[in-house]
Amino acid sequence: MIKEYLHINKILDLTKWKRLQDSLATVTKLAILTVDYKGIPITSHSSCQAFCQSVRKDPELLPYCQKCDSRGGLEAVRLNEPYVYLCHFNIVDIAIPITIDGKYIGAVMAGQVKLADPEKGTDLEQIVTSKNVPMHAEKLKELQEEYDQLPVMTYEEVVKISNMLSLLCNYIVEEALNKNLLVEMFEKASGNQQSLNLATILPGYSIRNIESIKKEMTNAIADAYLKTSPNEAETGNPVLQPAFEYIHSHKSEQVSLKHMAELCHLSPSYFSRLFAKETGENFTTYLAKLKIKWAKQLLEITDMPVSQISDELGFNESGYFIKIFKKFEEITPALYRKYIQKQ
Repeated sequence: MIKEYLHINKILDLTKWKRLQDSLATVTKLAILTVDYKGIPITSHSSCQAFCQSVRKDPELLPYCQKCDSRGGLEAVRLNEPYVYLCHFNIVDIAIPITIDGKYIGAVMAGQVKLADPEKGTDLEQIVTSKNVPMHAEKLKELQEEYDQLPVMTYEEVVKISNMLSLLCNYIVEEALNKNLLVEMFEKASGNQQSLNLATILPGYSIRNIESIKKEMTNAIADAYLKTSPNEAETGNPVLQPAFEYIHSHKSEQVSLKHMAELCHLSPSYFSRLFAKETGENFTTYLAKLKIKWAKQLLEITDMPVSQISDELGFNESGYFIKIFKKFEEITPALYRKYIQKQ
């Protein structure tokens, strides 16, 4: 049953992935393309070089490019590691396999650069050779100006970048799969759909297990963006320290005053009075303001939908979150994000 999740275009949000791919292409100076396990592109090229664009538009040369992509990807899968090779024009290309539990689900194809130190790349294989050398030579002569404009890298730079891309891409895909799978299982399980047999997906996991995992996962997402901890003003009274620490480490929970009082070994009424004395606000108002502060940060530094931010911060539903946000900021979350982006 797990196989239905192992399609790269289902695992990834391709819009966000393409933005990442564009950024990586800009930083690394490599042209980058993502393909599925069949070798079919699931994104457009990022930073495709003018020379390679011209070559791929040529009906006589395009089949050579396609063979390079296909054979490069297959070799990367066979080796189960980034494969650096030379195309039919002796340009350096890289095939980076994306695998999950040993299963090949796609690849990142990168490259379109020349070596600054070709003597160090003598071991690189020219994966496809021309059957018509005079034709290739003539085409290269016609495109010489574009060929001369290709980026140049050392062999060491190419290897380091290929390893970095491999680690990054596989990590992102695995994290996306884990989140998507667990969330989907949780939604199906909590809907009491009899057709779902959890044991066939993750043996030993009950609905309660999945609820716990989902809560931990949501906390991790919020914490990844909101690296916050109680400040000195908040923790002036050591008696209240456990409450402040719990609030900051459980951002996605609906924290109750009663629970915080128990953590501090106080009665709810005394905790409430002491909390108001130390912070100048009652517990409910303080917590709401803090969560809106975090919400503003997420609106500013991420492109999470408002509904997801509401979930990440433990609101019952997005309508209530919007109401509370507007109460304190006098503007809706969506308008706040627009205003920040304009700034």
